[in-house]
Amino acid sequence: MRYLVVAHRTAKSPALAQKLKEILQQDPEARFVLLVPAVVPPGWVYDENEVRERARRVASRREHREAEEAKKALEAQGIPVEEAKPGDVSPLLALEEELAAHPGYQAIVLSTLPPGLSRWLRLDVHTQAERFGLPVVHVVAPPA
Repeated sequence: MRYLVVAHRTAKSPALAQKLKEILQQDPEARFVLLVPAVVPPGWVYDENEVRERARRVASRREHREAEEAKKALEAQGIPVEEAKPGDVSPLLALEEELAAHPGYQAIVLSTLPPGLSRWLRLDVHTQAERFGLPVVHVVAPPA
């Protein structure tokens, strides 16, 4: 079974690693794909056109590197990560694009910062992700 792990600042957190280990205990054949949505660089105004595309290009390089580093950190703990990849600035759009391009995931594991720190929680990503018809496992973790 494949699980889609969506994380950014918490991708290397012990809380996320522990949850993935729990999934592995229940499903020893589990494999994980790590999706790291891009972050708009500080000071940039978010809009749907030119700035968003520019942010995506700049952030994509950074997120690709961060995704690979997180993949290595998880693998060092015995967690099988098939692939790590950057995604759209919008975590929901990143999810939608990945699920459309690669159907067949068992569940979504969404890792966020705690309330008050998490932009994703303010955007209600954890409950809106349920619209994709897969179980959503929400992990709250401090930044790694």
